[in-house]
Amino acid sequence: MNHSRMSSVRASSISGLRFAIKPPDKEHPYGHGRAEPIAAVIVSLALIVAAILIATESIQRIRTPHPLPEAYTLCVLLAVVGAKVLLSRYVSSVGEGIDSSAVRNDAWHHLSDAITSGFVFVGISVALWTRNAAADDWAALCASAVILFNAWRQIRAPFGELLDRAPAPQLEQEIRAVASSVPGVIGLEKCFVRKVGFNYYVDLHVVVNGDETVRQGHSIAHNVENTVLRSNASISHVLVHVEPEEELLLGKR
Repeated sequence: MNHSRMSSVRASSISGLRFAIKPPDKEHPYGHGRAEPIAAVIVSLALIVAAILIATESIQRIRTPHPLPEAYTLCVLLAVVGAKVLLSRYVSSVGEGIDSSAVRNDAWHHLSDAITSGFVFVGISVALWTRNAAADDWAALCASAVILFNAWRQIRAPFGELLDRAPAPQLEQEIRAVASSVPGVIGLEKCFVRKVGFNYYVDLHVVVNGDETVRQGHSIAHNVENTVLRSNASISHVLVHVEPEEELLLGKR
């Protein structure tokens, strides 16, 4: 994939992130968080396309005789590998910090550049040593397979977000523990968590004493909402449904 295409992909990723952090509006009352996993999918698809293009070009060059590469390209490739690895580690740390699939995938985009350059470095070294110009093309072909495999792995996480896949069980367990600690909560019937962009949305069904008034139940629900929101900065919305304990007992029969 040439630099102009890569720049376009990264520009699309950045645009998606900027759109994702926009606040809710009249047409998008739940915000614009879905733009973030969509941007991540675009980056992963771009890596898949890049791997296919690299493989196609490598096969064509293997079939076509061509001159040996210049030795000075080894120095350039070493510099590219070092720079791309450092950039990938930095972008990856940013992605982990903000829990962004798009940023993590962009980090892998940089790492794929390093992998490709590393394989080509080995290939050119072998080509210069054996005087076989096709050696670097075989190396690039191997690199394309690695990129394709990992791009396929990377695309699963943002697809999961788009399909409202549940996050790690630890987060649900923490939310349940926090909600259960609120005075007036007897138990929790349901707890659903989904990731939207950089934030999490929580749906809770809390069980309270059936003799509580509507006002008391409403107050308990508000306390649960505020307590859960304060417990984790990544949680932006909590919807609490109040269930009387009698319903819970009937449901267990």
